Amino acid sequence: MPRLITVPMVILALLMTAIMVVTLTIPVHASDDDSQLLKEIDRNLNPESYESYRKLINIEPDGKKKEYVLFTVKKGTDKIASLFISPASEKGRSTLRLGDNMWLYIPNVGKPIRITSLQSVVGGVFNNADILQLDYTAEYNVEKREDNEKEYLLYLKAKNRSVAYDRIKLWANKTDKLPLKIECLTEANMLIKTLYFKDVKDFGDGIVRPSVIETDSPMYKNYKSVIIFAGIKKRDVKDEVFTLTFMPNVESLRSHGN
Repeated sequence: MPRLITVPMVILALLMTAIMVVTLTIPVHASDDDSQLLKEIDRNLNPESYESYRKLINIEPDGKKKEYVLFTVKKGTDKIASLFISPASEKGRSTLRLGDNMWLYIPNVGKPIRITSLQSVVGGVFNNADILQLDYTAEYNVEKREDNEKEYLLYLKAKNRSVAYDRIKLWANKTDKLPLKIECLTEANMLIKTLYFKDVKDFGDGIVRPSVIETDSPMYKNYKSVIIFAGIKKRDVKDEVFTLTFMPNVESLRSHGN
């Protein structure tokens, strides 16, 4: 004789199914291993302290381009300074970032001006936080990680509200632990911009990283900005370089010792 399923048994089965669904959708919190992975991605992308030359290109919807060449030095996780080499109209300008604080020095003005992370000293899609990018571990915590055969996907949350993007989704190659794509998001997960890391190049001294970073944004329809690294190398830089008083002298780092 077939066994009767009572109403309580049906209810219990439904409750168990609901519990399983809820359990499956609970986010997996990051472990120490995930935080270490983000540190490795930072180090593979840039040495802890370095100098670099890069070209920044803003491309308008009609194809018109504006190009800038920058010399940059970085130390540790929270100090970075850049100098404009070209165009002539920008030559001699410098920028400084110490943690969350940023300044722009214009020779004709003669003193540093405070700027914010969401402004852009060059216009285009890249903002100041992108141009003066610190280590991701300095600004973000890993909330969770997802994996497939070839890639990691890290979900990052800003450590404080002064960070340019509340959330980041970072895709990295498992082979070399280098970024492939980054989506920059608001607290409500609205897409602000996407960064694409391309053309991995050997710069020497163990530095193998993408030489091109492209970005586009739904907020800047049909605009695109590109950063091309012409050179990057490890370099120790004195702390005095990362001060307001040194901003007029960043040019000296290109031809003299640090």
